[in-house]
Amino acid sequence: MDLARGRAASRVLDLAEELLRIDSVIGEERRICDFLEARFRGRSPHAITRASNSLCIEPRAPRKGVRTVLLVGHVDTVPALSPNPVRRDGDRLHGLGASDMKAADAVLIDVLERAIVEEPRHDVVGVLYAREEGPYAENEMALIAPAARDAFGRVDLAICLEPTDGQIELGCLGTSHATLWFHGRRAHSARPWQGDNAIHRAGGLLERLRALDPVPVRFGDLEFVESMSAVGITFRGARNVIPDRCGVEVNFRFAPGRDEASVRAAFEELASGEASVELTDYCPAGRVCADNALLAELRRVAGDPPVAAKQAWTDVGRLSAMGIDAVNWGPGSKSQAHQQGEWVDVREVLRSAAILDGWLFGS
Repeated sequence: MDLARGRAASRVLDLAEELLRIDSVIGEERRICDFLEARFRGRSPHAITRASNSLCIEPRAPRKGVRTVLLVGHVDTVPALSPNPVRRDGDRLHGLGASDMKAADAVLIDVLERAIVEEPRHDVVGVLYAREEGPYAENEMALIAPAARDAFGRVDLAICLEPTDGQIELGCLGTSHATLWFHGRRAHSARPWQGDNAIHRAGGLLERLRALDPVPVRFGDLEFVESMSAVGITFRGARNVIPDRCGVEVNFRFAPGRDEASVRAAFEELASGEASVELTDYCPAGRVCADNALLAELRRVAGDPPVAAKQAWTDVGRLSAMGIDAVNWGPGSKSQAHQQGEWVDVREVLRSAAILDGWLFGS
């Protein structure tokens, strides 16, 4: 490794460690956002937009006729499961959020800072946002996108640097939750025949869910898998009461191509007239944009890495709903996301940094 590359590698990994040392559990992102805003303002980019604890950074003024790449990273982490002090151990960098996704954030930040002082091949915009790990309605992508409307409006390809083990993942599953409500008649549990047990009424639904097979949905060579699962149950009553109301919470993971009406219809079909359906959230699936020209460039520079369907939800879904082509591609390991003792392979971090440098700056 030449001296310049060695310095670049050290810079990215040092920054990753610095980010890991700033606690930013979901809902507590102000400190890391303040740190990043001050860091960027000290480097005088073309524009910085802040909405709550999320940032959009434009290193340079947009150029007419030049395509724009949006690099996306979230700064929040899930709560800690156990102590995991920040440290390097061989090729592993440990710390809460190492794989999901502070090491990738360091790569993103390094690209933006280079673009301030050196003109990239394509215009680059960066977003570092809060509350990705929580409910869809609280995700601050919904705040920063309208606050930086002009920047988002010229994006030709967005790259969410979520952990993908270095492979490119197209689209993403949508996810939705509904509570299916069953109604019965209250009674004392010593005399259950005087009532109508709402929990027992849910038995047919649970049997149908248990019997449901995952459904593969193909988009060319890509395969998404749709599934429905019971993920919670609630009822009104006490230990000695036959409940008159029972709700089964069901999660539906669905392939691209379904809209909210189609998702609601799937829940209604599952209910089979036995329960009322209360749709509690809906996160759109991400569109498959395999024919995007900038994506083709990235794949060539990256050495044609494996391409797969994203069998999970990411903000590729939200960006798709905005009309933006978006993909998932990041250095973290999916198996390490949200794990005790979370770590990231520093070789993969440096590889992703080198690919972006080669693509955007020619080195």
